[in-house]
Amino acid sequence: MVVSFVRIDDRMIHGLITTRWGKEYPCEGIITVNDKAANNPVLREAYKAASDKKTFVWTMEHFSKVQDKVLNSKTKYFLITKNPQDMKKILVDLKFKPSDVKTVNVGPGNDRDNAIKLGDNQSFTQEEADAFEAIEKAGYKVDLALLPDQRLGNWDKFKSKFGY
Repeated sequence: MVVSFVRIDDRMIHGLITTRWGKEYPCEGIITVNDKAANNPVLREAYKAASDKKTFVWTMEHFSKVQDKVLNSKTKYFLITKNPQDMKKILVDLKFKPSDVKTVNVGPGNDRDNAIKLGDNQSFTQEEADAFEAIEKAGYKVDLALLPDQRLGNWDKFKSKFGY
């Protein structure tokens, strides 16, 4: 499989994913991994309807079972999780290695209690920061960017705010 783009986005699939990021990293389909969305028929169908591309909404358990099949596919996919912890589980714990991807793109993170605001619509908790750190230690760059031309910067720029 050619994973052309890996993203963490609390909105998962939306217009900016398929239009703006799709121009930067062409793809034929989208794989999202989120237990809540995959187990909720209304959410699952809403995410599928948000794109005209072949779209899968899977649980983490299902992804772990089909990850080798995904890697061996000839289709170009985006891989998206709703939160950093799920992406850490995929890339670090499950050792999923998309060969063409060296950067994990981080989109929106909502303002909420116990989150540190890094930029507009990019706030993260200590637990999320721990996941970013683990992803970087596994050999990936973590790039905070809402859009290709709206980059906050790499994780190295912000990690000291979380004790790293």
